[in-house]
This record gives sequence, structure tokens and C-alpha cells, in this order.
Amino acid sequence: AHGCNSVMASKFALKMADVLVTEAGFGADLGAEKFCDIKCRFAGLQPDAVVIVTTVRALKSHGGVLKTDLGKENMAALEKGLENLTKHIENVSKFGLPAVVAINAFPTDTKEELAFVEEKCQALGAEVALSEVWAKGGAGGEAVAKKVLAAIDKPKQFRYLYDEKLPIKEKIETIAKEIYGAAGVDYTASAAKTIAELTALGFDKTPICMAKTQYSLTDDATKLGRPSGFKIT
Repeated sequence: AHGCNSVMASKFALKMADVLVTEAGFGADLGAEKFCDIKCRFAGLQPDAVVIVTTVRALKSHGGVLKTDLGKENMAALEKGLENLTKHIENVSKFGLPAVVAINAFPTDTKEELAFVEEKCQALGAEVALSEVWAKGGAGGEAVAKKVLAAIDKPKQFRYLYDEKLPIKEKIETIAKEIYGAAGVDYTASAAKTIAELTALGFDKTPICMAKTQYSLTDDATKLGRPSGFKIT
């Protein structure tokens, strides 16, 4: 699954409104990559901006905090967990697109935690705003909406991550190294056999739809934060 709605749905929606906001699945390592490299390529669409949704709780989790303790302020874990968000912002920039970080507010978030995330996002060159839709309804989303409208007007040069005509393994390794941050790829015997068969059938000149856990940049759901030196199987 690529995690996107249909090309028909997006083209229909574009005729009905000035701005189309569409979900592209989990994370800039999965949803955004597939949206840009697969859907946009086939549909001839070019996004104007990307919204990355994050929470203080998720960042603290990536910083090593147990689920039972996510409601407690922990600035050290928050700073460590921000490495994961940093990678997602970097991934968006690889497609030549501006990023807007929407911080989905929880009642347990402290002012210090929220301010810290905003400050770090701004330092990374991403627009950032607090989303309080859960507590305030539509009014709670106005700050994010204004940031998105401003990002749409920014100069951009949309690009794909890879040339679809490259060999299958080259495309897989490009995604693994550039988007996941992997050191390389390990191919099982069955995967190598399938790649050879697809190439022989002429199906190698197409985009690659990669599947892995949404909980980690790696293919191991337990490896949180921003791991390095790992391989994708």
C-alpha cells in the first residue's frame, strides 16, 4: 500500500477548491516518499508544501521515554527525540518542498516543551505552528492553516528522489540510504530471485513501493530516534 488516496480523487478535489490537503500515509520516510515518487509521477501532480504532524509525546517516546511516563515533562528526552523529526524535515527538503510542522497539542504538554519544539523547528528552517483542533475546533487550526498558505507561495523546485529507469536495486538502495538513513541493504535469496524475475519481465522501469514498519526509520519497530549504521533487509 502506498498510503495515498486515488489519483482520480485528488484531481476531482483540485477542481472543487483553491487548496487541496491530502493525507499521504505515515511519515516522510513512508507516506511522503511514496506520494512524491509514485503518485505524483503517475498523476503529473506537484505538491506546493508538506505538513509534518508531530506531538511532544511522540518525540519523548523517540527519546526513550516509556509510554506510562509520556505525560511528564522531560526536556532531555524531548531534545533526543527531536533527531527523528529532524530527519523527516530533511527528507521533505530532498523533494525540493517547504515543510510546515504542525504540533498536535495534548493537555499534558508543558509550555516549555512546546516552545522548545517550535524553536528547534525554526532553527531547521521549517515553518511551525501549534494545532489545537482537539480542544478548540476549527479555530485551533487557524495558525497551522496560515503557515501552510504562506508555505504554498514560497519558491520551490519539486523533484523526484530517483530516476524510475534505474535498476531495481539502485532504486531500493537510494530510498534506504537517502530517506531511511541506512548504511546499506541486505537482500534475501527470495528477494534477489524476485528482482531478477521482475527485471526479465520488463517491470524494472517502474517506481518502487517499499514496505516497512511506521514506528522506526529502520525495518525494526523497536529502534526509535534516528538510528545510524543499520541495514534494511
